[in-house]
Amino acid sequence: MKIISVVGARPQFIKLGPLSRELRKNHEEFIIHTGQHYDAEMSDLFFEQLNIPEPDINLEIGSGKHGAQTGKMLEGIEEQIEQIKPDMVLSFGDTNSTLAACLAASKMEVPSLHIEAGLRSFNRSMPEEINRVVADHTADLLFAPTPEAVKHLEREGLKDRTILTGDIMADTFEYVHNNILGDHLPETEYYLLTLHRPYTVDDPEKLQKLLNMLSELDREVKFPVHPRTENIIDKNSIQVPDNIKLSPPQGYLEFQKLLKGCEKVITDSGGLQKEAYLAGKPCITIRPETEWVETVEAEWNMLLDAEDENVAGKIMDFTPKKVRPDLYGKNVAKRMVEEIVRWRSR
Repeated sequence: MKIISVVGARPQFIKLGPLSRELRKNHEEFIIHTGQHYDAEMSDLFFEQLNIPEPDINLEIGSGKHGAQTGKMLEGIEEQIEQIKPDMVLSFGDTNSTLAACLAASKMEVPSLHIEAGLRSFNRSMPEEINRVVADHTADLLFAPTPEAVKHLEREGLKDRTILTGDIMADTFEYVHNNILGDHLPETEYYLLTLHRPYTVDDPEKLQKLLNMLSELDREVKFPVHPRTENIIDKNSIQVPDNIKLSPPQGYLEFQKLLKGCEKVITDSGGLQKEAYLAGKPCITIRPETEWVETVEAEWNMLLDAEDENVAGKIMDFTPKKVRPDLYGKNVAKRMVEEIVRWRSR
Protein backbone atom coordinates (compact mmCIF):
# COMPACT_ATOMS: atom_id res chain seq x y z
CA MET A 1 0.00 0.00 0.00
CA LYS A 2 0.90 3.64 -0.46
CA ILE A 3 0.10 5.65 2.66
CA ILE A 4 0.32 9.35 3.54
CA SER A 5 0.91 10.10 7.24
CA VAL A 6 0.03 13.68 8.20
CA VAL A 7 1.61 15.24 11.29
CA GLY A 8 2.12 18.77 12.51
CA ALA A 9 2.56 18.94 16.28
CA ARG A 10 4.73 17.39 18.99
CA PRO A 11 2.23 14.70 20.17
CA GLN A 12 1.83 13.49 16.59
CA PHE A 13 5.57 13.15 15.98
CA ILE A 14 5.80 10.97 19.08
CA LYS A 15 2.98 8.70 17.91
CA LEU A 16 4.28 8.48 14.35
CA GLY A 17 7.60 6.87 15.34
CA PRO A 18 6.57 3.26 16.10
CA LEU A 19 3.84 3.18 13.47
CA SER A 20 6.13 4.47 10.74
CA ARG A 21 8.73 1.80 11.58
CA GLU A 22 6.07 -0.91 11.35
CA LEU A 23 4.47 0.45 8.17
CA ARG A 24 7.74 0.67 6.26
CA LYS A 25 8.44 -3.05 6.66
CA ASN A 26 5.99 -3.83 3.84
CA HIS A 27 4.40 -0.59 2.64
CA GLU A 28 5.33 2.77 1.10
CA GLU A 29 4.85 5.75 3.41
CA PHE A 30 4.99 9.47 2.68
CA ILE A 31 5.18 11.82 5.68
CA ILE A 32 3.60 15.24 5.31
CA HIS A 33 4.60 17.75 8.01
CA THR A 34 2.17 20.66 7.98
CA GLY A 35 4.56 22.92 9.88
CA GLN A 36 2.09 23.60 12.71
CA HIS A 37 4.97 23.22 15.18
CA TYR A 38 7.90 24.69 13.34
CA ASP A 39 10.70 25.67 15.72
CA ALA A 40 13.55 23.19 16.21
CA GLU A 41 12.73 22.30 19.83
CA MET A 42 9.08 21.55 19.02
CA SER A 43 9.65 19.80 15.70
CA ASP A 44 13.04 18.85 14.20
CA LEU A 45 14.45 17.44 17.43
CA PHE A 46 11.62 14.93 17.81
CA PHE A 47 12.27 13.39 14.40
CA GLU A 48 15.97 13.13 15.18
CA GLN A 49 15.62 11.68 18.68
CA LEU A 50 12.89 9.16 17.86
CA ASN A 51 14.51 7.94 14.64
CA ILE A 52 11.54 9.01 12.53
CA PRO A 53 12.28 9.39 8.80
CA GLU A 54 12.48 13.02 7.72
CA PRO A 55 9.20 14.33 6.29
CA ASP A 56 8.89 13.93 2.54
CA ILE A 57 6.94 17.19 2.38
CA ASN A 58 6.91 20.17 4.75
CA LEU A 59 4.03 22.54 4.05
CA GLU A 60 5.61 25.18 6.36
CA ILE A 61 2.21 26.59 7.32
CA GLY A 62 3.32 28.02 10.68
CA SER A 63 1.05 29.57 13.26
CA GLY A 64 -2.07 31.64 12.67
CA LYS A 65 -5.79 31.84 13.37
CA HIS A 66 -7.49 28.46 13.40
CA GLY A 67 -9.52 28.96 10.23
CA ALA A 68 -6.68 30.43 8.18
CA GLN A 69 -4.20 27.82 9.37
CA THR A 70 -6.56 24.91 8.68
CA GLY A 71 -7.45 26.32 5.25
CA LYS A 72 -3.80 26.50 4.19
CA MET A 73 -3.22 22.95 5.43
CA LEU A 74 -6.28 21.70 3.56
CA GLU A 75 -5.02 23.21 0.32
CA GLY A 76 -1.50 21.83 0.76
CA ILE A 77 -2.61 18.32 1.69
CA GLU A 78 -5.05 18.16 -1.24
CA GLU A 79 -2.22 19.01 -3.66
CA GLN A 80 -0.07 16.22 -2.24
CA ILE A 81 -2.92 13.70 -2.42
CA GLU A 82 -3.33 14.58 -6.11
CA GLN A 83 0.36 13.99 -6.78
CA ILE A 84 0.98 10.90 -4.59
CA LYS A 85 -2.36 9.14 -5.17
CA PRO A 86 -2.27 7.21 -1.86
CA ASP A 87 -4.39 4.24 -0.85
CA MET A 88 -4.99 5.85 2.56
CA VAL A 89 -4.39 9.08 4.47
CA LEU A 90 -3.51 8.63 8.13
CA SER A 91 -3.74 11.23 10.91
CA PHE A 92 -3.34 11.37 14.68
CA GLY A 93 -4.98 13.16 17.57
CA ASP A 94 -6.90 16.42 17.61
CA THR A 95 -4.95 19.31 16.08
CA ASN A 96 -5.75 21.46 13.07
CA SER A 97 -3.40 19.16 11.10
CA THR A 98 -5.66 16.22 12.01
CA LEU A 99 -8.78 18.05 10.91
CA ALA A 100 -7.23 19.17 7.63
CA ALA A 101 -5.99 15.66 6.81
CA CYS A 102 -9.40 14.06 7.32
CA LEU A 103 -11.23 16.79 5.39
CA ALA A 104 -8.77 16.73 2.49
CA ALA A 105 -9.00 12.93 2.18
CA SER A 106 -12.78 13.09 2.28
CA LYS A 107 -12.95 15.77 -0.41
CA MET A 108 -10.54 13.79 -2.60
CA GLU A 109 -12.46 10.53 -1.97
CA VAL A 110 -9.41 8.78 -0.51
CA PRO A 111 -9.92 6.49 2.52
CA SER A 112 -8.70 8.04 5.76
CA LEU A 113 -7.75 6.68 9.16
CA HIS A 114 -7.99 8.64 12.41
CA ILE A 115 -5.75 7.31 15.16
CA GLU A 116 -6.69 8.18 18.77
CA ALA A 117 -10.35 8.37 17.77
CA GLY A 118 -13.26 8.64 20.18
CA LEU A 119 -11.70 10.83 22.85
CA ARG A 120 -14.18 13.32 24.27
CA SER A 121 -13.76 16.04 26.89
CA PHE A 122 -17.30 17.32 26.20
CA ASN A 123 -15.88 20.84 26.46
CA ARG A 124 -16.73 22.46 23.14
CA SER A 125 -14.79 25.60 24.02
CA MET A 126 -11.64 23.56 23.31
CA PRO A 127 -10.64 23.73 19.62
CA GLU A 128 -9.27 20.20 20.05
CA GLU A 129 -12.72 18.87 20.93
CA ILE A 130 -14.22 20.24 17.70
CA ASN A 131 -11.29 18.87 15.69
CA ARG A 132 -11.57 15.35 17.08
CA VAL A 133 -15.35 15.16 16.63
CA VAL A 134 -15.22 16.34 13.00
CA ALA A 135 -12.23 14.07 12.26
CA ASP A 136 -14.07 11.05 13.65
CA HIS A 137 -17.20 11.74 11.61
CA THR A 138 -15.18 12.34 8.44
CA ALA A 139 -12.71 9.43 8.60
CA ASP A 140 -13.46 6.00 7.13
CA LEU A 141 -11.59 4.00 9.79
CA LEU A 142 -11.26 4.84 13.48
CA PHE A 143 -8.64 3.39 15.82
CA ALA A 144 -9.81 3.89 19.40
CA PRO A 145 -7.21 3.73 22.21
CA THR A 146 -9.55 2.74 25.06
CA PRO A 147 -12.92 1.03 25.68
CA GLU A 148 -14.29 4.42 26.82
CA ALA A 149 -13.38 5.91 23.43
CA VAL A 150 -15.16 3.01 21.72
CA LYS A 151 -18.32 3.76 23.73
CA HIS A 152 -18.28 7.40 22.63
CA LEU A 153 -17.99 6.40 18.98
CA GLU A 154 -20.76 3.82 19.28
CA ARG A 155 -23.07 6.43 20.83
CA GLU A 156 -22.35 8.70 17.86
CA GLY A 157 -23.31 6.01 15.34
CA LEU A 158 -19.73 5.15 14.31
CA LYS A 159 -19.54 1.57 15.57
CA ASP A 160 -18.99 0.04 12.10
CA ARG A 161 -15.88 2.18 11.52
CA THR A 162 -14.35 1.61 14.97
CA ILE A 163 -11.61 -0.78 16.09
CA LEU A 164 -10.16 -0.92 19.62
CA THR A 165 -6.37 -1.06 19.11
CA GLY A 166 -4.84 0.28 22.32
CA ASP A 167 -2.75 3.43 22.42
CA ILE A 168 0.26 3.92 20.14
CA MET A 169 1.87 6.10 22.84
CA ALA A 170 2.47 2.96 24.89
CA ASP A 171 4.82 1.71 22.16
CA THR A 172 6.78 4.96 22.01
CA PHE A 173 7.03 5.16 25.77
CA GLU A 174 8.28 1.59 26.12
CA TYR A 175 10.81 2.04 23.30
CA VAL A 176 12.29 5.20 24.81
CA HIS A 177 12.32 4.15 28.45
CA ASN A 178 13.62 0.62 27.83
CA ASN A 179 16.05 1.21 24.97
CA ILE A 180 17.31 4.77 25.41
CA LEU A 181 16.92 6.13 28.92
CA GLY A 182 17.83 3.01 30.89
CA ASP A 183 17.24 2.42 34.59
CA HIS A 184 19.88 4.56 36.25
CA LEU A 185 18.48 8.09 36.34
CA PRO A 186 18.59 9.65 39.82
CA GLU A 187 15.28 10.46 41.46
CA THR A 188 15.08 14.04 42.67
CA GLU A 189 12.48 15.93 44.62
CA TYR A 190 10.65 18.18 42.20
CA TYR A 191 7.32 18.58 40.46
CA LEU A 192 7.08 18.78 36.66
CA LEU A 193 4.77 21.51 35.32
CA THR A 194 3.41 22.19 31.83
CA LEU A 195 0.79 24.78 30.91
CA HIS A 196 -0.36 25.86 27.45
CA ARG A 197 -4.15 25.58 27.09
CA PRO A 198 -5.85 28.89 26.26
CA TYR A 199 -8.20 28.75 29.24
CA THR A 200 -5.24 28.25 31.57
CA VAL A 201 -2.75 30.79 30.23
CA ASP A 202 -4.58 33.37 28.08
CA ASP A 203 -5.92 35.38 31.02
CA PRO A 204 -2.78 36.96 32.56
CA GLU A 205 -4.49 37.59 35.90
CA LYS A 206 -5.64 33.98 36.14
CA LEU A 207 -2.20 32.69 35.17
CA GLN A 208 -0.47 34.90 37.73
CA LYS A 209 -2.82 33.69 40.45
CA LEU A 210 -2.14 30.06 39.56
CA LEU A 211 1.63 30.54 39.62
CA ASN A 212 1.35 32.33 42.98
CA MET A 213 -0.54 29.35 44.41
CA LEU A 214 2.12 26.98 43.06
CA SER A 215 4.70 28.99 45.02
CA GLU A 216 3.22 27.38 48.15
CA LEU A 217 4.32 23.88 47.09
CA ASP A 218 6.89 22.00 49.15
CA ARG A 219 9.11 21.18 46.16
CA GLU A 220 10.90 22.94 43.35
CA VAL A 221 8.78 23.08 40.18
CA LYS A 222 10.48 22.49 36.83
CA PHE A 223 8.54 24.29 34.11
CA PRO A 224 9.57 23.74 30.45
CA VAL A 225 7.70 26.64 28.87
CA HIS A 226 5.70 26.24 25.68
CA PRO A 227 6.49 29.13 23.25
CA ARG A 228 2.88 30.31 23.45
CA THR A 229 2.93 30.44 27.26
CA GLU A 230 6.33 32.12 27.30
CA ASN A 231 5.01 34.86 25.03
CA ILE A 232 2.07 35.51 27.38
CA ILE A 233 4.37 35.63 30.43
CA ASP A 234 6.72 38.08 28.73
CA LYS A 235 4.07 40.35 27.20
CA ASN A 236 2.20 40.72 30.49
CA SER A 237 5.23 40.94 32.82
CA ILE A 238 3.94 37.97 34.82
CA GLN A 239 6.04 37.35 37.94
CA VAL A 240 7.26 33.77 38.22
CA PRO A 241 7.82 32.65 41.85
CA ASP A 242 11.32 31.62 42.90
CA ASN A 243 10.49 27.93 43.34
CA ILE A 244 9.31 27.66 39.71
CA LYS A 245 12.29 27.12 37.40
CA LEU A 246 11.59 28.00 33.77
CA SER A 247 13.39 26.29 30.90
CA PRO A 248 12.97 26.25 27.10
CA PRO A 249 10.84 23.56 25.40
CA GLN A 250 12.53 20.18 25.76
CA GLY A 251 13.34 17.51 23.24
CA TYR A 252 11.37 14.32 23.74
CA LEU A 253 14.23 12.47 25.44
CA GLU A 254 15.08 15.41 27.70
CA PHE A 255 11.44 15.71 28.69
CA GLN A 256 11.17 12.00 29.40
CA LYS A 257 14.17 12.32 31.72
CA LEU A 258 12.37 15.08 33.59
CA LEU A 259 9.26 12.92 33.77
CA LYS A 260 11.18 9.89 34.99
CA GLY A 261 12.87 11.89 37.75
CA CYS A 262 9.92 13.93 39.04
CA GLU A 263 7.75 13.25 42.06
CA LYS A 264 4.46 14.44 40.54
CA VAL A 265 3.19 15.96 37.28
CA ILE A 266 1.08 19.13 37.13
CA THR A 267 -0.36 19.85 33.68
CA ASP A 268 -3.21 21.06 31.50
CA SER A 269 -2.02 18.85 28.62
CA GLY A 270 -3.91 15.86 27.29
CA GLY A 271 -1.06 13.59 26.27
CA LEU A 272 1.07 14.21 29.36
CA GLN A 273 -1.68 12.80 31.60
CA LYS A 274 -1.25 9.52 29.77
CA GLU A 275 2.56 9.69 29.80
CA ALA A 276 2.50 10.32 33.55
CA TYR A 277 0.33 7.23 33.99
CA LEU A 278 2.68 5.10 31.89
CA ALA A 279 5.62 6.40 33.94
CA GLY A 280 3.89 5.67 37.24
CA LYS A 281 3.78 9.34 38.26
CA PRO A 282 0.84 10.92 40.10
CA CYS A 283 -0.74 13.50 37.80
CA ILE A 284 -2.68 16.62 38.77
CA THR A 285 -4.58 17.97 35.77
CA ILE A 286 -5.42 21.67 35.95
CA ARG A 287 -8.69 21.28 34.08
CA PRO A 288 -12.32 20.60 34.97
CA GLU A 289 -12.47 17.66 32.54
CA THR A 290 -10.27 15.16 30.72
CA GLU A 291 -10.34 12.94 27.65
CA TRP A 292 -8.38 10.31 29.61
CA VAL A 293 -11.07 9.49 32.16
CA GLU A 294 -9.63 6.02 32.77
CA THR A 295 -6.57 7.56 34.44
CA VAL A 296 -8.89 9.39 36.85
CA GLU A 297 -10.93 6.25 37.46
CA ALA A 298 -7.69 4.38 38.23
CA GLU A 299 -7.02 7.16 40.79
CA TRP A 300 -3.64 8.12 39.33
CA ASN A 301 -4.91 11.40 37.90
CA MET A 302 -6.76 14.14 39.77
CA LEU A 303 -8.70 16.96 38.11
CA LEU A 304 -8.18 20.31 39.79
CA ASP A 305 -9.76 23.66 38.95
CA ALA A 306 -7.24 26.48 38.53
CA GLU A 307 -9.60 28.69 40.53
CA ASP A 308 -9.52 26.37 43.56
CA GLU A 309 -8.18 28.27 46.57
CA ASN A 310 -6.28 25.23 47.85
CA VAL A 311 -4.40 24.22 44.69
CA ALA A 312 -1.07 23.69 46.47
CA GLY A 313 -2.56 21.71 49.35
CA LYS A 314 -4.46 19.36 47.07
CA ILE A 315 -1.38 18.77 44.89
CA MET A 316 0.77 17.93 47.93
CA ASP A 317 -1.89 15.66 49.43
CA PHE A 318 -2.65 13.68 46.27
CA THR A 319 -1.50 10.07 46.57
CA PRO A 320 -2.58 7.47 43.99
CA LYS A 321 -3.46 3.84 44.50
CA LYS A 322 -0.59 1.36 44.52
CA VAL A 323 -2.24 -0.70 41.78
CA ARG A 324 -1.77 0.69 38.24
CA PRO A 325 -3.69 -1.39 35.65
CA ASP A 326 -2.47 -1.78 32.06
CA LEU A 327 -4.82 0.64 30.29
CA TYR A 328 -3.16 1.15 26.92
CA GLY A 329 -1.90 -2.18 25.56
CA LYS A 330 1.32 -3.58 24.07
CA ASN A 331 2.68 -3.87 20.50
CA VAL A 332 0.02 -1.43 19.35
CA ALA A 333 1.75 -0.37 16.10
CA LYS A 334 1.89 -3.98 14.88
CA ARG A 335 -1.80 -4.42 15.67
CA MET A 336 -2.66 -1.19 13.83
CA VAL A 337 -0.83 -2.19 10.64
CA GLU A 338 -2.54 -5.60 10.70
CA GLU A 339 -5.93 -3.91 11.02
CA ILE A 340 -5.16 -1.49 8.17
CA VAL A 341 -4.26 -4.40 5.87
CA ARG A 342 -7.38 -6.33 6.94
CA TRP A 343 -9.62 -3.31 6.35
CA ARG A 344 -8.14 -2.60 2.89
CA SER A 345 -8.60 -6.23 1.81
CA ARG A 346 -12.31 -6.32 2.61
